[in-house]
Amino acid sequence: MAIGEATNLRKPTRRLSDKLAATLSSIPPIYTCGMSNPARTLYLVCYDVADPRRLYRVHRFLLGYKTGGQRSFFECWLTKGELSDVRCGLIERLDAREDRAHIFQLDPRQRARQMGCAQPVRREFMIL
Repeated sequence: MAIGEATNLRKPTRRLSDKLAATLSSIPPIYTCGMSNPARTLYLVCYDVADPRRLYRVHRFLLGYKTGGQRSFFECWLTKGELSDVRCGLIERLDAREDRAHIFQLDPRQRARQMGCAQPVRREFMIL
């Protein structure tokens, strides 16, 4: 290559494995642990809120815990402490006379917990 000749030099790029490692390290552990982490348990959090303002507050609150779901049904991998935070947060945001929330541990050996005016679910069948 002669002096003054134009060159097409590119900046060195990180290897694909470095990029993948950087991406995986930036993913919060709640999304990667799943069933392999015994400290977390899968819950289904469902809510029915009458007032649009409270509905928005409950929805925004639960977005921080969800890993999947739609509308008013969220799948959440929670530790015991996070489950306690979710319960307390829902109690603070719900009106017990008009709203309801259910937290189901997705394990048939565990009982369901109700908040607000929610009624216990009969065990004959369950529709999700």
